[in-house]
Amino acid sequence: MGKLIRAIFVVVVAAALGGLAWSASIRRAAEQDVSRQAALAAQLAVEMQRDVVLYFHGRARSGQIFSGSLAEMGVAPEAIGPILVAAQPVFDFRHFRAGHELSIGRSVMGELRAVSYRIDPEHDLWIAPSAGEFHAEIKPIPVISESSGIAGRVEDSLFNAVTDAGERPELALALADIFGWDIDFNTDPRPGDTFRLVVEKKKYANGALAVYGRILLAEYVNAGRRYQAVLFHDAEGHPAYYAEDGKAMKKAFLRSPLQFHAPITSHFSYSRFHPILKIYRPHLGIDYAAPEGAPVQTIGGGRVIFAGRGGGEGNLVRIRHTNGYETMYMHLSRILVHTGQQVEQGQRIGLVGHTGLATGPHLDFRIKQNGVFRNFETLKLPPADPVSGAQLPQFLAERDHWIALLPPAGPQVAQALAPAVLPSDRSPRR
Repeated sequence: MGKLIRAIFVVVVAAALGGLAWSASIRRAAEQDVSRQAALAAQLAVEMQRDVVLYFHGRARSGQIFSGSLAEMGVAPEAIGPILVAAQPVFDFRHFRAGHELSIGRSVMGELRAVSYRIDPEHDLWIAPSAGEFHAEIKPIPVISESSGIAGRVEDSLFNAVTDAGERPELALALADIFGWDIDFNTDPRPGDTFRLVVEKKKYANGALAVYGRILLAEYVNAGRRYQAVLFHDAEGHPAYYAEDGKAMKKAFLRSPLQFHAPITSHFSYSRFHPILKIYRPHLGIDYAAPEGAPVQTIGGGRVIFAGRGGGEGNLVRIRHTNGYETMYMHLSRILVHTGQQVEQGQRIGLVGHTGLATGPHLDFRIKQNGVFRNFETLKLPPADPVSGAQLPQFLAERDHWIALLPPAGPQVAQALAPAVLPSDRSPRR
């Protein structure tokens, strides 16, 4: 009996000791797990402090310089100087623009990690600390390009028609540039006009539109008359727009020195009553009503032969073109070119104003041919060269390819096209 009790006692003690050992091992495992979790948490904190960047976004304000924008967004004064020094070799700060996005990246502890400035829809200026100093570079923004068909109907202006179609205003400007040799978008659009086009859209990874690319084909129906423009590269690789039959869209001059909605308030006349001098005298130009500061473009390439104050003409720009032509842009509030400068067709040369003998903001535009003032409203504009005979089959194939991508001609477009004149029936536009 004593042996049995001793045996039971040994078993109980062994079990107790085993339980204590198991409990100790569990406790050690738990302690080790806690230690591992603490180590992982500490490592994660280090990695977060090193790798996680929180961005704060803002926009440059009008009249503000780059350093002022950085200071306003909380960048320490002692960091601003080195940031500017690093960025100057890769970015000209004269191109810093109000309204563009500026982002400041900081660590979770508030340390400066990056400065990003959106130069344009496809490029960022990127500045970041590196080895005790700052490194700057221009980074391309990844975009995806796709061809998209767009259509719309004009009720009052092309600008509104494009935005009503869900597109950005700059697309209206591009259309006006393409058809600017045939259509004056200040005076020619009529309610019921329609447009269709195929344009490249460059989009960010999230699907948002970054910027428009090339307009590959465009069609505008103005008061029943159809105009079509096809982008094509000539034998030397130069891009230009051509009508559907291969004739050049481009002419020596644009149809207007202003792009949008500037009604003519005074036409070319040999006897007009002057509102200030109160006498009848010739008005050998065209007055366009436009708001103060509206941009003025040269209708053709040439050389500036005068840019300055011109007496009753106010601030004046005179440009000499080829073939004996000269144009004058008067009453400007600001001149953006200088005498002797070579300018390209469509280049901005000044801003609308009312300097000189003017009752209010407007542009007085005049044109001479071989020293004689001409009526620009009736002046026939000479075209450029058409598609060559050797390239015509390629042109027609590309034209038909893009036409197939145009949105279908719905009832509004079909109605506008009903009285359209065929290309072979066109007479020169005056």
